[in-house]
Amino acid sequence: MQNRAEMIRIFVAAANAHSFREAASRLGISPQKVTRAIQELEYILGEPLFHRSTRQLHLTTFGAEICQEATKALSEFERVFTKRSVGAVNEVAGRVVITAPLAIGRLYLTRFLDELMTTHPHLTLSLHLEDELTDAIAAQIDVGIRVGTVRHQNFIAKVVCPVPLVTVCTPALASRYPGLLSVSDLARCPLSVLMDRKSGKPWPWVFQQGDIFVPSAPVFISDDPETELEMVLAGKVFAQMPRYLAAAHLLSGKLVEVLSEAAPTPMELVIYRTQSGPLPPRTRIVYDHLIACFSDATLFPR
Repeated sequence: MQNRAEMIRIFVAAANAHSFREAASRLGISPQKVTRAIQELEYILGEPLFHRSTRQLHLTTFGAEICQEATKALSEFERVFTKRSVGAVNEVAGRVVITAPLAIGRLYLTRFLDELMTTHPHLTLSLHLEDELTDAIAAQIDVGIRVGTVRHQNFIAKVVCPVPLVTVCTPALASRYPGLLSVSDLARCPLSVLMDRKSGKPWPWVFQQGDIFVPSAPVFISDDPETELEMVLAGKVFAQMPRYLAAAHLLSGKLVEVLSEAAPTPMELVIYRTQSGPLPPRTRIVYDHLIACFSDATLFPR
């Protein structure tokens, strides 16, 4: 049995030709295939579609009615693809779901996405901010931003830029604890600890050669990076954080970096997309735009 949509396409071509041979030539198939398709369609519909003679081919009254309906159906079928292809060129529309860490989303994403929303007013952006790794499939994520490795084998991931870790405090607090020369010297300083919301354990401070330091007697504990930053800016504690979080304050002089010579190898900021096959234009535009923004050091300090 032939595909019914293919039979309809062959029938319409034959109805608009002088012979099955001419229809076959237009379609690039054999005349025998045209004959078989028409015969099978007539069998399914239970009535002849053509009056045939050795020299002439005419639609029956029933065939003319079917041809009108079939032509309309084919036109609607083609319109679906035409609409999509034209829309892909002229207008980007639809919903794109993005996930990112809280601090990156709040500090950078709204600014980066503003241009996209202005250029493509029919684009809908759904932003999921969380520091824990999202189940991208369950949450129907299209584009994700993470610091670290994305190991899902079906995702397309691109390392965009380094993310240095810095140990920071205010200049005033640094002046109260001069001579910080090694990681062990931190033990005499007021320190902050950031908690992992998923495990309930403190994130360790990391230094050169993989040295790990966990404050044993922190004076401030939080599970929110931006809240921790506020406490650092208040001059109460030393903390270790991604440079992008502290960059503006380091530039303004509100914060200073300490133990810079012991800073660890930078982590990596990765942008990934969950679809490895054909990509909708709306997802491609968001993915490429975010890669460009996070690759620009003037937009995303590191």
